[in-house]
Amino acid sequence: MTDLTAPQLKADILRHLTYTLGKDAPHASRYDWRMALSFAIRDRIVEPWFASTRKTWETGHKRVYYLSMEFLIGRLLEDATINLGLRDLAEAAMGDLGQDFRAIVEDEPDAALGNGGLGRLAACFMESMATVGCPAYGYGIRYEHGLFRQRFEQGRQVEAPEDWLTQRHPWEFERPEAAYTIGFKGHLETRAGREVWVPGETVLAEAYDTPVIGWQGKWANTLRLWSAKSTTLFDLDRFNRGDYAAAAEPEALARTLSRVLYPDDTTYQGKELRLKQEFFLTSAALQDILRRFTAGGHALRDLPKHVAIQMNDTHPAIAGPELIRLLVDDHGMEFSDAMETARACLGYTNHTLLPEALERWATYTFGNILPRHMQIVERIDGWHRETYPSRPHWVGIVKHHEVRMGELAVIMSHKVNGVSALHSDLVKKNLFSELEALHPRIVNQTNGVTPRRWLKMCNRPLAGLITETLGDGWESDLDRLRGLEPHVGDKGFLKAFGAAKRQNKVALAGWIKDHCGVSVSADALFDVQVKRVHEYKRQLLNILDTIARYHDIRQNPGATWVPRVKIFGGKAAPGYAVAKEIIHLINDVAQVVNNDPVVGDRLKVVYPENYNVSLAERLIPAADLSEQISTAGKEASGTGNMKFMMNGAPTIGTLDGANVEILQEVGAENFFLFGLTAEEVGPRRANPDHARDAILASQSLQDVLQMIAEGRFSPEDPGRYHQLVHRVWHHDYFLVASDFEAYRTAQAEVDRAYADQARWLKMAALNTARSGFFSSDRTIRGYMKDIWNVTSAL
Repeated sequence: MTDLTAPQLKADILRHLTYTLGKDAPHASRYDWRMALSFAIRDRIVEPWFASTRKTWETGHKRVYYLSMEFLIGRLLEDATINLGLRDLAEAAMGDLGQDFRAIVEDEPDAALGNGGLGRLAACFMESMATVGCPAYGYGIRYEHGLFRQRFEQGRQVEAPEDWLTQRHPWEFERPEAAYTIGFKGHLETRAGREVWVPGETVLAEAYDTPVIGWQGKWANTLRLWSAKSTTLFDLDRFNRGDYAAAAEPEALARTLSRVLYPDDTTYQGKELRLKQEFFLTSAALQDILRRFTAGGHALRDLPKHVAIQMNDTHPAIAGPELIRLLVDDHGMEFSDAMETARACLGYTNHTLLPEALERWATYTFGNILPRHMQIVERIDGWHRETYPSRPHWVGIVKHHEVRMGELAVIMSHKVNGVSALHSDLVKKNLFSELEALHPRIVNQTNGVTPRRWLKMCNRPLAGLITETLGDGWESDLDRLRGLEPHVGDKGFLKAFGAAKRQNKVALAGWIKDHCGVSVSADALFDVQVKRVHEYKRQLLNILDTIARYHDIRQNPGATWVPRVKIFGGKAAPGYAVAKEIIHLINDVAQVVNNDPVVGDRLKVVYPENYNVSLAERLIPAADLSEQISTAGKEASGTGNMKFMMNGAPTIGTLDGANVEILQEVGAENFFLFGLTAEEVGPRRANPDHARDAILASQSLQDVLQMIAEGRFSPEDPGRYHQLVHRVWHHDYFLVASDFEAYRTAQAEVDRAYADQARWLKMAALNTARSGFFSSDRTIRGYMKDIWNVTSAL
């Protein structure tokens, strides 16, 4: 792509401005310039995209199909210019046109297609599959409003719709010809000796394709998102009678399916919508896969030779029964052959050890919405019980009037994988131990992140230093970062490393002032915890320690304190009352701490609204300390921990998820370890007085809980957090109290290390130098070899 010149790109931008957008330069808005640049860059993606598709067809190469309810892709414009090698050229061209490239890039809304780690992982995987030349399609839902836009009102989280699609999305191509009918409800009939499903409701799944370009533009894959449309036009007779709302009802009901990610499922209607969404995505994807496969003239029994289907979590676990249904009902295959074929194609990635996150559907709900699939699920369960007669009676897919989607996914997959070494071990030993004993199939694939977005793009100062030190090529061979180690003893290199970090911190401090109204010093330690808000991730532990620090500064203001900026980010699920209460407490603490003249710059608390990919790209390069403090044995992997490490932020964390492997890679001397281990958690929890004992052993924790209970952070409503305090004393399932003193000790060691800047910079640089293992390119190559049996097409 480097043969393109700035004048040529400039001409392309002006052409799109005129002929695609219908604007002339003097009257063009920032939106117009962004769209024109986006279309000019997209033009450069289409050719390798077509070439990749042609090569896959011509060689008959096996394809991977990645099914995920989330693809948290973030902004695409700068990411595309980075992978095409056109970023500097694009900046120069926009400068010649009198436009600020940075402002243009930041005008792009984040695609609201996910929530957190699951969706961001899927996005990294799509980019890495394109980078290593693995032919692939990603399948998801084109949510109009995604999860929600978060804002705070008097410190409380308030949810509003995301509005990313109120503007034209320049990266997608609408494919009206790729549309499939999806059925729900209805009844079963017997025709010619076969069961036939007659759906009572139908919608149309229409495809929108986004090309995903890999590093240096050598290969491109497709992210295909489904939008729900009505199978019938509006009712003209009703409309003419003046009943306009009823006339549009079919269209409104269809759009509901692709309107919101994870509808609140505390009601029956919410549960029904969520199951419908999962089936909508999965059925559309499988129909598309079979259409593409049969167009190649292959026999259906050869499907596993050409197709690998990966279920990202249990959301698409209905893929097993649906693939069997399509093979049996639509293509006439025998059930036993369909079972064998489906299982050979399917793989399942488990992302959680939390029982509530492993979906279970009431048989009434499941059977009502998907009657044919309920029948197939029961047949699969019966087949499994007969095939493995030693299966314990409490194990199975249909138990206690529930359909267990985790068990269904395991039984219907030829390989199951966890996402970190510890997590995969716990999945084997604890979660699916009986199934693993019957038929071993659980392997590990430790997660990774793409270094193109999470280092090259988001941290230009550090990426520039790495290239200056190592030369080009590290972006697609991240193990080369080990070459930085010999330079860590060089004062000049460490000074340059520190200058790169400071540049990011100064930029973030300015952004915080402009967007949060809080003045912070770039000399302070930037201590960052950004992730979905959940009790097991223990944002509560962090804020309790923050209050303890605040209390200590107030008690002894004359002491020497290492200044801290505590930065939080993340959303709580709309129905998760405790998580929302923790957010409220953090914001209340921020109000008190940030306005206390005794404390001044020694402690600040900042919680920006609406954490998303673009905000992560600001925060992570500027972070000094990475907070990865979940209760041991609860976090599957984490990928934020990898991004922080890559960007030179040491971790304070428990032995949980991929923290274990980060500790192995970086060394104990460059990691602030604390807390109970996964093996110690169970015995501690078995003591009914564990929280009370820990609190009584810690005067500091007693003081903190007393301050909260007295209303020090909610003077207008002193009783606001009584329930939260009571929970810590009496229902501390995630062992916040038990780990509090160990966490404080580790934080004190953080202070000592940061006060010695030479020591800190060496730790930070070694974190970057030893982060090569956590590239998602390495992860994808592992999937290709161990699960998908796919080779690179490059």
